[in-house]
Amino acid sequence: MLRTLLPFLLVSVPSIAMTADRPNILYIMSDDHAAPAISAYGSRLADVAPTPNIDRLAKEGALFTNAFCTNSICSPSRACVMTGQYNHTNGAFDLSGRVAPGEQMLAIQMGKAGYQTAMIGKWHLHHEPADFDYYCVLPGQGKYHDPEFLVRGDKPWGKNKLQFPGKHSSDAITDLTLDWLKDGWDQEQPFFLMHHYKAPHDYFENAERYESYLADVQIPEPDTLWHRDPKFGSLATRGTNDELLPHIGTSIGGRNLRRSYLGDLPSLYPNEFPKDFDPAKYSDEENTRFAYQAYLKKYLRCVKGIDDNLGRLFQHLEQTGQIDNTIIIYTGDQGFMLGEHDYQDKRWMFEESQRMPFLVRYPKSIPAGKRYDTIIENVDYAPTMLALAGAEIPASVQGRSFKSLLETGNEPADWKQAAYYRYWMHMAHHDNPGHLGIRTKTHKLIYFYGCNYDGGYQTPAGWELYDLVNDPQETRNLYDDPDQAERVAELKAQLARLRQSVGDDGSHHPKCEAIVQEFWDYDEADRAKARKISHQYLQRRQAELKAGKLNTRTWQGE
Repeated sequence: MLRTLLPFLLVSVPSIAMTADRPNILYIMSDDHAAPAISAYGSRLADVAPTPNIDRLAKEGALFTNAFCTNSICSPSRACVMTGQYNHTNGAFDLSGRVAPGEQMLAIQMGKAGYQTAMIGKWHLHHEPADFDYYCVLPGQGKYHDPEFLVRGDKPWGKNKLQFPGKHSSDAITDLTLDWLKDGWDQEQPFFLMHHYKAPHDYFENAERYESYLADVQIPEPDTLWHRDPKFGSLATRGTNDELLPHIGTSIGGRNLRRSYLGDLPSLYPNEFPKDFDPAKYSDEENTRFAYQAYLKKYLRCVKGIDDNLGRLFQHLEQTGQIDNTIIIYTGDQGFMLGEHDYQDKRWMFEESQRMPFLVRYPKSIPAGKRYDTIIENVDYAPTMLALAGAEIPASVQGRSFKSLLETGNEPADWKQAAYYRYWMHMAHHDNPGHLGIRTKTHKLIYFYGCNYDGGYQTPAGWELYDLVNDPQETRNLYDDPDQAERVAELKAQLARLRQSVGDDGSHHPKCEAIVQEFWDYDEADRAKARKISHQYLQRRQAELKAGKLNTRTWQGE
């Protein structure tokens, strides 16, 4: 199918002979693939759900333990990778974020450097990926089964389609990439190929052949699914006297009254639950365990499909003699909460959501078996790939190349020591308050300012400090610990400076920034107002639930 269309889809590019110092670049990105779901990271899931093909990149290349997204949500993260800019600069604040033709910097610069460029799979940046020589992308989120793809053609953007009836998206995306490598790639040029899977985005739908995978396995549970320290969270995430626990953060069990996996999954995946499942017949603990097991098994089956397909892709590169001449990168567009703290989805600045997997293999210049705790952000991915390609890095790029680290193993003396994070889409879809923060190698300071772009739909403000050395599971908020007062002051000052240095100066949404500044000091008057807002928000949410308003537009308006 693809072979018949390629002559109409390719854009002419300069013929530049590939040489040993001009490697191919294969950038592989899955959607919502958390690092703990890759066995090379050694989590609780490593033994029950190994990922040998992804692990190969770690064994034969480098693995990063402190790779972070700057905004844990799909379109904004993808925009950061494509532009090398933070979201307040590239304008992709939320799921409506887009990168227009002419602004798809990474594709443009690779093309200028003589690379043949291709984008295959999930795009999710709305505008046509026209700055690539070739593209075949899912419309929006796309479908897991019987997927269709948008390609360049004689009709306007969005009208030229390829369909794959009977196929799973992970299989179809891999088939498309293999076809392009066989028949679309002009081997007189190196290629820059972005190969993006839809999986394992929720709601998880694996290929039928994986239905028996893990069926009789008890998936290990995170301790924080059951045990949450009284010091976990803050007024912002718990409410006054914990009154907002049923309303902040969607849940695995039945905690969240608006949306939970216990409420959603039994009808979606009835085979994962007891026959004629009725939650009223079981305890809260039993129901949470049913939902968790269903969630993780469907998720990990999607991951298995990715890993197996990567085996096909790597085998082709080996058979064609290109694997050692290709820089292979594997990452996700963000992390994902796999039951930790009884949270689902991403968006949070907590580790499982903020951390991205990042593995890279290129034996010609990247030593094998390296693990780095260097802090890198997704805005650094584009300049690093451009540097590896010998391409120009435009002045518009805010990220920085870590090419020298990959090649020498040495973190530059002036390298960043903190990552910046900001989630803007206040209380949308998964009940996550707007927040920003700073993550160093040892600590994390999160500021839940609790409002939308217009300063409205307020939830209580609050601050959280976690010691990642002594409390890596982020179970105890130390913000109000008198022994941490000096550290809090230092990190607040560092956060303020970091905001300025990356350009998040509040000018983008001034009404929101007014709230950010109002609760920054968080003195007793601020706390008293936050407690009042907690009561007000509880009344608002209860009224919404009573009226059946389950999908209120929270991120704009009052």
